Amino acid sequence: MSTSVLSTRNLQKKFGQLVVARDISIDLPKGARYALIGPNGAGKTTLINLLTGMLAPDGGQVFLDEADITTLPPSERVKRGLVRTFQINTLFPNISPLEAVTLVVCERKGEAGTWWRGLPGYGASIEEAYETLKSIGLGDHVDRPTRQLAYGQQRLLEIALALATKPHVLLLDEPAAGVPKGESQELFTAIAGLSSDISILFIEHDMDVVFRFASRIIVMVSGGILVEGAPAEISADKRVHEVYLGSAHHA
Repeated sequence: MSTSVLSTRNLQKKFGQLVVARDISIDLPKGARYALIGPNGAGKTTLINLLTGMLAPDGGQVFLDEADITTLPPSERVKRGLVRTFQINTLFPNISPLEAVTLVVCERKGEAGTWWRGLPGYGASIEEAYETLKSIGLGDHVDRPTRQLAYGQQRLLEIALALATKPHVLLLDEPAAGVPKGESQELFTAIAGLSSDISILFIEHDMDVVFRFASRIIVMVSGGILVEGAPAEISADKRVHEVYLGSAHHA
């Protein structure tokens, strides 16, 4: 476990008689780019919810930087560097990307409650927010209302908001969901360019994207891990083709 920034050991979760997480043990190394794939209902988002504390496991443990965080609330996990995005964005449509990211930076610094300070007093936070947006490819759109951004750009803004928390681990739940094909390549190019200090685990149904950007792939079926391996190994695995890859583009 010493080389992993995020680990689980034998995670279990049931809803009544339905098993949604079955003995899940994973290890995400520092700087990794791992994909989590599988048919609909395999338990992928459930695993993300267990990792982030949105769901409490019935058994097993979650470790972040070797510390047991199994019982910590989501807010505390964010403070420790474990951050996620969601399948459906929840952005504020009427404020600009710069305003949104600056608010997150201020919250991280403990400045969000000091409303009586004039805007110049937040110069360092505004500059950090701008640099974050620039690094993700939104430098030319920082002052536009969020509602005017293309959907792919809105997904990039979600990632910028996550980056403003200074994460060690970034969990992306279908970041390209609803994004046109051309924009999804741009989106994942930006993700691929993120700092190697950040470990990434992403859920994605587009296998072209998965095999292009993931260094390793975890395949889930019926709440458990079927197999984990390098892209070439997953592509050649007959079991994966039987349960998923044969119909992946229709999932």
